[in-house]
Amino acid sequence: MRKTLLALLLSTALAAHADTIPVPLDQPYPGTIVLKVDASNTSQQIFRITETIPAKPGKLTLLYPQWVPANHGPSGPLNQLAGLKLTANGKPLAWKRDTVNVHAFHIEVPREAKAVEVEYQYLSPTEPNQGRTTITSEILGIQWHSMVLYPAGHTTRRITMQPSLTLPEGWQYGSALETVERRGDTVQFKALDLETMVDSPLFAGRYFKRYDLDPGAKIPVHMNVVADTADAVEAKPEQLELHRAMVQQAYKLFNSQHYQHYDFLLALSEEFGGVGREHHQSSENGVKLDYFTDWNKAESVRGLLPHEFTHSWNGKFRRPADQNVPNFNTPLQNSLLWVYEGQTQYWGQVLSARSGMQKMDSVRDIMAANAARYDHMQGRSWRPVQDTTNDPIINGRRPLGWTNWQRSEDYYNEGALIWLDVDTKIREMSNDTKSLDNFARNFFGIDNGAYTANHYTFEDVVKALNAIQPFDWAAFLRTRLDGTGPAPLDGYARAGWKLVYTDTQTPYLKTVEERSKSADFQYSLGFSLNSEGKVEALQWEGLGFKAGIGGGTTVLAVNGTAYKPDVLRAAVTAAKSNDKPIELLVKKGAKYRTILLDYHGGLKYPRLERIPGTPDRLQAILSPLK
Repeated sequence: MRKTLLALLLSTALAAHADTIPVPLDQPYPGTIVLKVDASNTSQQIFRITETIPAKPGKLTLLYPQWVPANHGPSGPLNQLAGLKLTANGKPLAWKRDTVNVHAFHIEVPREAKAVEVEYQYLSPTEPNQGRTTITSEILGIQWHSMVLYPAGHTTRRITMQPSLTLPEGWQYGSALETVERRGDTVQFKALDLETMVDSPLFAGRYFKRYDLDPGAKIPVHMNVVADTADAVEAKPEQLELHRAMVQQAYKLFNSQHYQHYDFLLALSEEFGGVGREHHQSSENGVKLDYFTDWNKAESVRGLLPHEFTHSWNGKFRRPADQNVPNFNTPLQNSLLWVYEGQTQYWGQVLSARSGMQKMDSVRDIMAANAARYDHMQGRSWRPVQDTTNDPIINGRRPLGWTNWQRSEDYYNEGALIWLDVDTKIREMSNDTKSLDNFARNFFGIDNGAYTANHYTFEDVVKALNAIQPFDWAAFLRTRLDGTGPAPLDGYARAGWKLVYTDTQTPYLKTVEERSKSADFQYSLGFSLNSEGKVEALQWEGLGFKAGIGGGTTVLAVNGTAYKPDVLRAAVTAAKSNDKPIELLVKKGAKYRTILLDYHGGLKYPRLERIPGTPDRLQAILSPLK
């Protein structure tokens, strides 16, 4: 009884304390907040920030964004904020961090004060274990949610901001923000609401080039490229044409545009952190330096831009209703990420093939790899894909040791399987007169020209599918979302293809493996190894698992010969014709031991194979729209 009473009193006390942070109301914040970011210190990777916040005497609570849009979780980099100082009327002002919500800072604005001056720094990570690098000697990225404190008590779309940015000398930039003027290296942007500002990041660089992806269009689309070197920003005409084709294929699919202009921000670097993040009128895309310079080998990363571009329609214009929150410190709900991200993953693959950004055969290989992954996903026996939509909150995108069993954010790729299933089901039931393309136009293509978010529910998705092809879509989807049985691979058979395993990799998947410097034995020995021979993925209850191999294990030798990928491949192949086990010398920590793998099934790599006598719907899905 005492424990129950104590818990009740504690929860009441915490609730009362939480009430000291004003609830966000849909009313305008009085005045305009002036935000100045100095990003010129590239050598020490420090952003220096000042804000002038109009304020009245009395209590004021400032919030640092916690729930980052497009990151699906409470990932605001509060630990990188430092040096917080406040003044009013030229005198220092004390602040106190909220002891329950550590993203909130309480202050008392003195009498006769009309504004609070705020000064602080955002310290970009300098090592990979600190987070993603956002500023180097050649490139910087501004994610405004990292740079701003804002007043509690108001919805973010009703807070007006006046941002400006000081760049390193001579650097150029790209952003969906609209420029008022540039004086020297200081850029002043047009005033706008806080929500739109945070949704409008900026990339800048010493080496910069801007490409028009829709020449002559009333609604412009540009690709703003920054890179470590001058030659890396140069796109060849044939490369540029594929990006332009991707834009046109998206327009033919969605039959609408929901932005005033669109800016791809593309960073090509070995130092600047990799990123793929959607925004309504732009996207952040960070890949390796060889995107243009080694075009063929970089094919595997060319699905990034089609994916993020799709998000302008799916995720930004049409948004899940449970993500309609008033500010960046109200928890999001992720129940519809299998639409938001899963269907976007599907359309990203489809647009990649339709535009030629990736060869059709390569996209088929991507789909084969995806099917194989979930065909062997042991975690499906206990955890449905619907529950993985909680993973950005549960795990915060930290590395996992047993992804095959724990599962991660599978709503992306398993979500794509579900939408292939839906697409082929519509095609089959309609005798190939209708498809998911019709859904895309009807669901995401509404209100052409509008760019105010339009929110949807599960019931809205079902209703839109039924408008295309009547069926019990609610049961169809819920079975696949909530089930824990076999992976949803029916879409492949309806598309006229089946998953098979052969002893040779497809050329595309071999290139992907070489680019990642890994060696894939997932479907034979039950694990894959990195460039040093260390286990990087392991099949739960697979052959390696049953032999006692765990995370952190390094393979040193194979049958008495020093490990190399080809040495192990040769050993697996040789074991097909004898009854001797494969002998591995492994090391974990300071311990060495010998492991025997009694396996004689040969190498196994996934690919898709045509089912004779069936319509090739996958060809139809991946072919360009006319």
